[in-house]
This record gives sequence, structure tokens and C-alpha cells, in this order.
Amino acid sequence: MRPRCCWRPFRCCFGWRRGGRQGGDGLLWHTDLKPHASGDFSIAVVQANDSLEDQGQVLASPSATYFGVFDGHGGPEASRFVNRRLFSHLDKFASEEGGLSVEVIQKAFSATEEEFLQLVKSSWSSRPKIASVGSCCLVGAITSDVLYVANLGDSRAVLGKRGADGRSVVAERLSRDHNVAEEDVRKELAQLHPDDSRLLLCNRGVWRIKGIIQVSRSIGDAYLKKPDFSKDPLFQQFASPIPLKRPVMSSEPSIKMRQLDQQDLFLIFASDGLWEQLTDQAAVDIVLKNPRSGIAKRLVKAALTEAAKKKEMKYDDLKNLEKGTRRRFHDDITVIVIYLDGFKGETSGVMGSVFDCTNAPVDICSLKDV
Repeated sequence: MRPRCCWRPFRCCFGWRRGGRQGGDGLLWHTDLKPHASGDFSIAVVQANDSLEDQGQVLASPSATYFGVFDGHGGPEASRFVNRRLFSHLDKFASEEGGLSVEVIQKAFSATEEEFLQLVKSSWSSRPKIASVGSCCLVGAITSDVLYVANLGDSRAVLGKRGADGRSVVAERLSRDHNVAEEDVRKELAQLHPDDSRLLLCNRGVWRIKGIIQVSRSIGDAYLKKPDFSKDPLFQQFASPIPLKRPVMSSEPSIKMRQLDQQDLFLIFASDGLWEQLTDQAAVDIVLKNPRSGIAKRLVKAALTEAAKKKEMKYDDLKNLEKGTRRRFHDDITVIVIYLDGFKGETSGVMGSVFDCTNAPVDICSLKDV
């Protein structure tokens, strides 16, 4: 990949649409519809945190489509880093290995993790808090009617698949939530750490690793992977020491490969902020019943409407709240909808020199003066 191709004029690369304060949602950004080699896609992001911790990206070329949702925690640094580097690594290894594969994706995730941990080490003396920053990563790649889904954390990929009656569409989850709210994830961790009775702590019905974090896999979170960080006096200036015998989080992605067929209609890739409000089937039904253009924005608005209802509010009231305050009602939300109309491109699985880049903005509020 040649990342410089992505740095085109701002409005071209970013799709650039944002709701205004007069009737719109000033913290909602979206691109209504763009083409890729297998159909169309739509992307939308709403900001709730003071700094947008979600990032989303779609790279489309005649030979492959890469799309990713990167949900940061502890700050925006890790998700922004992953957004800049992961697809570069993915395309580099795909070029070297002659195409995409499970091994190529594993290498790309590993390289991104190592690169970010190096950044943590080099920044440590001036920014010790960077050791507590991490990001969930949900990546999809399509080439020659083959779909790869790779996941760290609890962002989720859902397939809309034609039902047996030929009219309905059923939701099929393609990713695994690496979140200790799931019993199987807790069992997996307990088996890996049989000598650590305080690995998993439950407070007010919410399970967390070391009482701190719910996701079990990520890029970053160096203080829960490298004991030296949490023991360092610099880190202990703002956090209590965390006794670790070994890493308690992993950067090993779950990867699924699938041959797409005519029954596979569309994909929904979204950060957990969407799935906290909508079930898999509810999201699929929304996509099925509405026009393609602006469909990602429609899903985000449906989630925000549900979040408002839980607080006995209307979305019209919620959208007038400022960033930061919004976080009391919902998380940052990123949604990418990929329509699957059949692969029409080349079959190398490599981006090549000509591709289209659609990035969500680093921070939606930064668009105010553009």
C-alpha cells in the first residue's frame, strides 16, 4: 500500500458530512454511500467522549476492500495509531505473501501491536499514561468473494443473510466478543491463570480483569501485558500498582474466513456502542427495510433513540448535549455497512497503487471550522 494516496484533500478522503446544530446532530459524521469492488458501503460515527476514541476506515480498490472499526479506551492514541498503521501492515504482508490469508492477518496485527508498544516505550518518560491506552480492533477484508473477519475486543461483525423463506433476512454473528461479561471468556482466562484468584473481579454485577477492564484482547494496554510498566514509579503516580505474574490481556485476534455466496447480503461492522442499544437482528432488520444511502447514519440514530429512551428522553434532546456530557447516555459509536453484490474486481487481494480511502475524522468537533 502507498499511504500517501490516502492523503488527498480533506473532503475527498474523509467523505465530509456532518450534522449541523440547526436540526441536525453536531456530533454525528457520515458518508452516505460509496462503491467498493463488491457493492456499496456506508459509514457513520457519533462522538460522545471529550476526545473521539472510535476510529473507522474503508480502503477500496479493484482487487480488495479493507474495512476496520477501532474502538479505543483510556484515550484516543491507540485507536488513532491502529487506524494509521494496521492496513499498511496488512497490505505489505499480503504483497509479500501473494495475497490475503489468516497468517497474513495475524502478522499484521502482531506488527501493529509491537509498533505501538515501541511507541509506548519511547514516550514513557514524558507520557506514562500512554501505557494504559488501548484499542479494540475489528477488521474485515474481501477479495475474490472471500471474506476475512479478525477481531480483538468487543466490537462486532454481523452478517445479514437471506432466510430460508427467501424473503426474510437473518442475523449471523461473525465475530466473538472478547469481553469478560461473557462466561466463556471468563472460563478461558481462568484456565490461563489458575494461580491468580484475583484475576477477575465482579463489582455491582460487572466483571472486569483486575477490576479494571472488561475486554480481554486489544492493541496496547501495555500495563496489563508488560509487568514492568505497572511497577514503574512513573506509572504509580496516577495508578495503583497492579501485581502481574504474566500478561492478563492478549493481542491475538480471532480470525474467521468465509466464502461469500448469493445468500449473503450485507455486513454490519460496529463498535460496542451500537450493540449496547440494538440486538443483532434489530440492526439487520433496519438495514433490510431502508434505502442504502445513509444506512449507517440510520443505524446510529436508531441506537441513539434507544439510548435516549432509557433515560426517558427524546433523541432531539440528546443531540443537543455537548461532547463529554453525552458519554453519560451513550458511548462513541462507529458503524460501517458493507453491501455484498458479488465481487467484480481483480483477484490479487492486494490494494495496489490505486485505491480510495474513506476515514472517519479524528475528532468530529474538529470539523466545526472546516
